[in-house]
Amino acid sequence: MKKTYVFHNATLYSHESKIENPFIEINEGKITNLGEADPLMSTNTIAEHISFKNHVRIIPGFIDVHIHGAENADMMDGTPEAMETLSKALPKEGTTSFLATTLTQPKKDFLQALRATKSFINQESNTLVGAQVIGIHLEGPFINKRRAGAQPRDYICQPNIPLFQQFQEASGHHIRIVSLAPEKDYDGLVTYLRETGVIPSVGHSDATYNELLQGIQDGVCHATHLFNGMRGIHHRDPGVAGGALLENEITVEMIVDGIHISSPMVKFAYQHKQADGIILITDSMRAKGLKDGTYKLGGQDVFVKDGQATLKNGTLAGSILKMNDAIKNMISFTGCAFEEAVQMATYNPAKQLGICDRKGSLAIGKDGDFTIIDEHFSVHQTYVMGNKVYDREKMEGTS
Repeated sequence: MKKTYVFHNATLYSHESKIENPFIEINEGKITNLGEADPLMSTNTIAEHISFKNHVRIIPGFIDVHIHGAENADMMDGTPEAMETLSKALPKEGTTSFLATTLTQPKKDFLQALRATKSFINQESNTLVGAQVIGIHLEGPFINKRRAGAQPRDYICQPNIPLFQQFQEASGHHIRIVSLAPEKDYDGLVTYLRETGVIPSVGHSDATYNELLQGIQDGVCHATHLFNGMRGIHHRDPGVAGGALLENEITVEMIVDGIHISSPMVKFAYQHKQADGIILITDSMRAKGLKDGTYKLGGQDVFVKDGQATLKNGTLAGSILKMNDAIKNMISFTGCAFEEAVQMATYNPAKQLGICDRKGSLAIGKDGDFTIIDEHFSVHQTYVMGNKVYDREKMEGTS
């Protein structure tokens, strides 16, 4: 079914230019035309006209490649209902697609969560009412206990191909990224992942710089939440963090909430990787969107207060960051251009996942995934495959 939206008092950021007072034409979820609305469209009764009191910006929908939960739901709950809650929650922050992310747990719980996510992915195309699950990020169990962070240590194991194959089979072959410790990879899992089209990411790793270089040679091309859960920079060994900044083969994830990484270090990373080498993520857990209190993460108590989520011992346990705030913070911390910050949350993850032919930017032929934000980075509306899945004014009961 064809839909035409005409937006007034708005600027659309396409992949090539900025378009004032734009229209977007959608057919079967794809953008079939876009441009500046002409005067004749004001009398077009077929088009839906949407006006904003204050000026807004229309940008591609955010793609979160590392997120565990929100609004008291977590991917590891292992139910389609949890996935539906997460899917419906994310458009409020402008996210239109995401990788559901695991946490180290017993094998049976892994398999249950992977099967439940597969089930949701298989059915969501017919009942799409929220952000689209475009795959799975396997975080754990193939990590280093020395850098476990909030990952339960009892279930960590060395990377091995047969176990990953079981996980991939249970997921319906939807695993797109695997966070692992390459220094523990004695079975050749990194190479196997690259050969089968899965992204090997260095994460929760205590690798030295030389061990990281070997991992890159084997196929590592991604770094999980830069600076967190990894060997840091030392003047005699750059470690994982320094290596990820130095080596152009690696694209880095960053949790830009001002807690996981200090603002000067965010700026430091930006100066090294530039806009093309960074992907903004939330790594959020089930407390996102809820009030301060005590919540569960992998069977552990997580205490949420003043925007920070920690275990009893003070270890950071994910975040409650929203993607629109990550964009805002990135600009504030680094002075980067608005378009660059948007790129880090849209085009870059799409490129890394190999789906920029359909997602990550606004252009004819691509999916109708876009979000509308104001100058304060508040989300007004979010569209997935051309369907409006979030409208702040309706949610708040205002006209």
